[in-house]
Amino acid sequence: MANEHTLPELPYAMDALEPHISKETLEFHYGKHHATYIAKLNDGIKGTEYADKSLEEIIMSASGPIFNNAAQTWNHSFYWKCLSPNGGKVGGDILDAINSKFGSMEKFEAEFSAAAVNHFGSGWAWLVVDKNGEIAVTSTHDAGNPLCDGQTPLLVCDVWEHAYYIDYRNVRPNYVKAFMGIVNWDFVNEQYKQAKQNQAA
Repeated sequence: MANEHTLPELPYAMDALEPHISKETLEFHYGKHHATYIAKLNDGIKGTEYADKSLEEIIMSASGPIFNNAAQTWNHSFYWKCLSPNGGKVGGDILDAINSKFGSMEKFEAEFSAAAVNHFGSGWAWLVVDKNGEIAVTSTHDAGNPLCDGQTPLLVCDVWEHAYYIDYRNVRPNYVKAFMGIVNWDFVNEQYKQAKQNQAA
């Protein structure tokens, strides 16, 4: 039976991230862009070998438009979970890992923000667990996803213009600063815990 991909519910109200990210941005970014990627994915996989595969399976095996729409679907679903109206406060194992790897939370934020701000064109800035079990900052172009490089995503910042243009116009640094203030570190900690368990198995 074909696997129909659907738009996941946001874990908060459309206006819950204001003033960092506006209701209008979510109406377009979630309600139109994300929904369109899913619609195009469902159309693209009909009658193909990908029709009954999971998003992750499609991302790891497809190319061209099917990969692009699958990866953009996955990336956006992950991005929404990385944000919270009550975000911004970091603790737990991920804070210990950040301090160990980067020296301090401030140094991590500087490196992550630089990856997001300086990324040329459309794409994503990520905090990942790499193949060696170390956390690392990386970025991907367009629909790129770290899963394809054997990395486990922990946190992502969308730096496509549609993520911030309504609120911040062309001033990406202001958007990235706002993003850092609403990171859902509880979610990041959950992903980190799961990644460590998977690597230990």
